[in-house]
Amino acid sequence: MDLTEQLDLFPDNPAPASRQAPPPVALLHPVSEATPTPRPPSLPANARWREVQAPQQVIGYVLQRSRRKSIGLMVNDDGLQVTAPTWVTLGHIDSAVIEKAAWILRKLRARQERQTHLATADTLWQHGGSVPYLGKRISLLLDGAQQTAVFEGQPYAPQDGDALRLALPADADRHRVRDTVHTWLQQQAQAWFEQRLHYFLEQNDLRIRRWRLSSAATRWGSCSSDGNIMLNWRLIHFEHDIIDYVVAHEVAHLRQMNHSKEFWRELERILPGFERARDALRKHDPGSLPLI
Repeated sequence: MDLTEQLDLFPDNPAPASRQAPPPVALLHPVSEATPTPRPPSLPANARWREVQAPQQVIGYVLQRSRRKSIGLMVNDDGLQVTAPTWVTLGHIDSAVIEKAAWILRKLRARQERQTHLATADTLWQHGGSVPYLGKRISLLLDGAQQTAVFEGQPYAPQDGDALRLALPADADRHRVRDTVHTWLQQQAQAWFEQRLHYFLEQNDLRIRRWRLSSAATRWGSCSSDGNIMLNWRLIHFEHDIIDYVVAHEVAHLRQMNHSKEFWRELERILPGFERARDALRKHDPGSLPLI
């Protein structure tokens, strides 16, 4: 009997024998058009939520103080993030947001459109189809003259519309295209997860016995008490911060084989501000990506 203790990132609940595939979902929480800056489920440490009335509508934002010398505005999948020096008043910060309201709303709506596309676009396993890769949607091109698959972009910093050129004839059937794409995605996952795992282990002076990719239906990652880590290859569909969260989560288990307060403190030490990536990933499980 194998008594090795294993911790899963999410419980592996038995799936029913037969069930309909869930509807398409966004890889990250979409931003509503009616409320373009919804409050995130959780805020980073030392951050606060504020709302300001702009000419078009109310804009909410996450405010963090820092040692920087000016006010910084950034729009990401959690909405508007504002960093400001400790000496700047809230009134001045609100004024900066109002001044840039048109730019902020334009960025938020562009972000929403991209996420909606990720959520609803079925995967067509053919020339001109597309798949999500590291949070972007890349195009599939079939090229019988190719010897191997070639990605026409930065491998670990893709942009929407970058092409993956496959060494397949134009009339290749969908199953062959799908299997070829899956093989390429798994190769990228193997290489990128290896880098991120090495980084977190080195930063925390930790060692593991071994690690490998998994294809589990209901878990994103796991860590055993004897130092074996498994990471689901489908994480490669998500953005970097979500991948880092899962990797750091499993690395934290090397010191805390539980989900106690001590574990979450260890994870916060390893990956400060992990909550946003955790909350985004909680909306999904590997089985919630039925089209890919």
